[in-house]
Amino acid sequence: MDLQLSEEHRMIRDAARDFAQKEIAKVAAHFDETGEFPYETIKKMGQLGFMGIEVPEEYGGAGLDTIAYVLAMEEICKVDAAHGTIMSVNNSLFCYAIMKYGTAAQKQKYVVGVASGEKIGAYSLTEPMSGSDAATMRSRAIRDGDEYIINGTKSWVTSGPAADYIVLFSMTNPEAGHRGITAFIVETDQPGFHAGRKEDKLGIRASATCECHFDNYRCPVANRLGGEEEGFKVAMSVLDAGRIGIAAQALGIAAGAYEASLKYAREREAFGGPIGQFQGIQWKIADMKCRIDASRLLIYQAALAKHESEERGTRYTTEASVAKLFASETAMFCAHQAVQIHAGMGYSKELPVERFFRDAKITEIYEGTSEIQRMVIARNELGLR
Repeated sequence: MDLQLSEEHRMIRDAARDFAQKEIAKVAAHFDETGEFPYETIKKMGQLGFMGIEVPEEYGGAGLDTIAYVLAMEEICKVDAAHGTIMSVNNSLFCYAIMKYGTAAQKQKYVVGVASGEKIGAYSLTEPMSGSDAATMRSRAIRDGDEYIINGTKSWVTSGPAADYIVLFSMTNPEAGHRGITAFIVETDQPGFHAGRKEDKLGIRASATCECHFDNYRCPVANRLGGEEEGFKVAMSVLDAGRIGIAAQALGIAAGAYEASLKYAREREAFGGPIGQFQGIQWKIADMKCRIDASRLLIYQAALAKHESEERGTRYTTEASVAKLFASETAMFCAHQAVQIHAGMGYSKELPVERFFRDAKITEIYEGTSEIQRMVIARNELGLR
């Protein structure tokens, strides 16, 4: 395997790094404190191609591959994971879903604006009483001629308060359990849609999250994504892609915490020299380095598996889950070690280390908890269904 990045890959990595350091670093603390949605920086990211990296140029994207996407995600999330979350949802969950399962008309109508950063996309599977177990979904979509009438409440909708469009999953045949779910593209400016209270979260605070309420919302049949009762297949396939994005986000958080720790260990002095001379600090640095490098390779492996699967029509579920599981737990480990290395300063909002610590936790939860990832990996390895 050739592990050398192409010139194109290095260019987008460097462009993302430059943008993150020059544009996001100076506003990250403000948006974390206020919880405001960073519309202006997201638009700038769209202009640079970061909001639709794998979307073909004819639909407003950069026309690059998954390796390019994870490279850019890592650099953005080294500075601020909240911007990375918005980027991930637009790329992995919204644009990918429509590019894979949408019609040409749907791609033209909904992907172009989102990939360019002019519009915001979201993805809504979870409900107040339906998280990992999608079969308990209570929202309903009932066919009425050329429309579906949708009722119900969705929860933890990332980018929900800012979204122009949402890939929504709702039950059309409750008796069929998870096989009765159908996917739709909904427009948030239509009657019957209401974005609920924004969640006041521990981390990724600039990434707005809310409940979304549907009260006799009329969705055209033309906005159904895939076939009726094919929603669970759509959701799981899209989450495979999403998990690679979250793995890259987790890697970025871990790398940001690591780089801050290296700098601090070289500069902070105690007992007559830099704290990096002490074995207790050195072991933390070594463990962080090993886990970060391993995470990066697992993410590249998953990205390559995704590319191969699209050529062969196979799934890359295991590779995506392995990368997401290991990288998210690496993010938590490295963020924790970074706070410890910085000691009192790591607990202060004066430095971004405490934000890395808060942001890291969500990577072990959304788009499938660590427990779900372990179940997915084990069942696939054991050949269970």
